[in-house]
Amino acid sequence: MKAFLPPIIFETMWIAKTKSHLKKQLNDCSQPVILVPTMGALHLGHAGLIDMARQRAGKSGTVIVSIFVNAIQFDNAGDFEKYPRPFDADITVCQLHGVDGVFAPGHNEMYFPDRSITVTEELLSKGLCGDTRPGHFDGVCTVVLKLFNLTRCDAAVFGEKDFQQLAIIRRLVRDLDLDVEIILHPTIREIDGLAMSSRNVRLLSGHRKDAPRIRKALLAAGEMTSAQQILDTARQEIEKSPYLKIDYLTLVDAETLSPAANLNTPTILACAVYYDDVRLIDHIGIRR
Repeated sequence: MKAFLPPIIFETMWIAKTKSHLKKQLNDCSQPVILVPTMGALHLGHAGLIDMARQRAGKSGTVIVSIFVNAIQFDNAGDFEKYPRPFDADITVCQLHGVDGVFAPGHNEMYFPDRSITVTEELLSKGLCGDTRPGHFDGVCTVVLKLFNLTRCDAAVFGEKDFQQLAIIRRLVRDLDLDVEIILHPTIREIDGLAMSSRNVRLLSGHRKDAPRIRKALLAAGEMTSAQQILDTARQEIEKSPYLKIDYLTLVDAETLSPAANLNTPTILACAVYYDDVRLIDHIGIRR
């Protein structure tokens, strides 16, 4: 990530760490309110989401970035503890990209100690990341619904990289009749093709040099003409790595996310892989 210049206009951006402070700030916010939900560790990919939000909000609207590492969506306590939290750097990114306000609550501010309500999606979350990360999407749905309610946003921007999450959030909005527009931002990549992720900073040097293999494997597979050839090619290319372990590698229907046995409808080739304990995801669309 490129170095950022010192903040230019600090005093115009507010930071709310409690729900009551956020509510007070929202009383003075102009419409539309565009939310960019994040778990912090902001990189150039997040900056792209913020820029899209700023464009949609216009000069007179309000862009809010939430920074909250949501414990209830982590199925691995170690992953939660290791998740980077460079709060000061995150604030600088927000300042330089025209954010109006940051909502950065702690866990006890977001969740009551005796909370007993969880939002569960029961179809789109069953495969892919849902297979190996039990409870993950329940945590995502719960926190996203809370953030929508707390920020009173008109729209929210999400990255396409997390395509299963995006599909689930769209279903959340549809099934619960939420008056929130979901804005899609295409996957943002490093120069070498690796999808930008806050987890990339945890990659060892050798693993980081190897990681562009993921994207290259998917693209090579996408040139094949049958579903089986696509899966075989992707697996062969990924398994050439001395470091990578495949969590899943699959073809799914782009609409339903159910397993796709053929290429008769728009299809997604998706994978999740591990470098030691660092889990990365990526995908490409397959159209015939």
